[in-house]
Amino acid sequence: MISSAKRALFRKFKAIETRRHELSYLFWECTTRCNLDCLHCGSDCSKQSNYRDMPMEDFLTALDTIKNPAKNLMVVITGGEPLLRKDLAICGREIRKRGIRWSMVSNGYLYDAEMHNSLLNAGLGALTISLDGLNESHNWLRNNPRSFERVVTAIDLAANSPRLNFDVVTCVNKKNIFELHQIKEFLKKHNVKAWRLFTIIPIGRAPQNENLLLSDHEFVYLMDFIQESRKNDKDIDVKFSCEGFVGKYEWKVRDSFYFCRAGINIGSVLIDGSISACPNIDRSFSQGNIYVDNLSDVWEQKFQPFRNRTWMRVGQCKDCKSFNNCQGNGFHNWHGDKKNVLVCHNSKIDKDLHE
Repeated sequence: MISSAKRALFRKFKAIETRRHELSYLFWECTTRCNLDCLHCGSDCSKQSNYRDMPMEDFLTALDTIKNPAKNLMVVITGGEPLLRKDLAICGREIRKRGIRWSMVSNGYLYDAEMHNSLLNAGLGALTISLDGLNESHNWLRNNPRSFERVVTAIDLAANSPRLNFDVVTCVNKKNIFELHQIKEFLKKHNVKAWRLFTIIPIGRAPQNENLLLSDHEFVYLMDFIQESRKNDKDIDVKFSCEGFVGKYEWKVRDSFYFCRAGINIGSVLIDGSISACPNIDRSFSQGNIYVDNLSDVWEQKFQPFRNRTWMRVGQCKDCKSFNNCQGNGFHNWHGDKKNVLVCHNSKIDKDLHE
């Protein structure tokens, strides 16, 4: 168990970080086009998007409003699928010209040797690729019979590049949860050193498929798997994502205590110019728009719902004894009427213990 003193100290640290709100990660949703049709897509992306790709010049104009960026500022290019943009390497090169690092999140389908070298030469510093199971389970979730073989090619290129900070992410669901040990061994065989595990929350397309959402027992199984892997396997760094507070598993499944940094250190420019925090957060939380507002000013002067989360004391969070440590769970768990959190990870753990 984590001591009350240690918890109190971490709460003070979070308060300091919130007051400073130094922008460390800026997501750019550069396209909502996608070459896959994933069952769980939180953005409901498709091959035919309702939005055109954001012109590079528009994003760079917004980026240039940040006059004194943090030394560790990282622009994270995301989508949709960023590799569908023909000018992706040019975009990366322009970001690097400003002394800012850039990274990318991709499904890996189009990531071949030519693309790999082009993006490295454009300054790509970090890359995240999704692998959502072994052959059958991955292709099921990605809704494409060739996705697995294509993503393995991408993983091999990235994992063997010393210039890249590379990790694999997996969305855990009922189809792949009991092959996690096999996936881990597969990743180790392919020289992957870092693996982040997510669960799927009921937004976008996810509520339409009951196989996507974990039961309480399955969620605890996931926590135990991560805890065991971190304790006994030194060849790969396995961790749970930043998606939510996990009670007794805190500091056992991640490198630090839970801290949702959305709107505190993480911002985003969405496809329509909206200024928000993490891209999968409900669009109603947007704080401005780069086509009418100054990005830097919005970051400094707005984002109050992210930096003061007392409004989340509603529904099951209202009288929760863990609220001071959890603060309403991950921001992406607040969609719709916002009268209750969509998923409480801590309660899933407690329910399983009492079954």
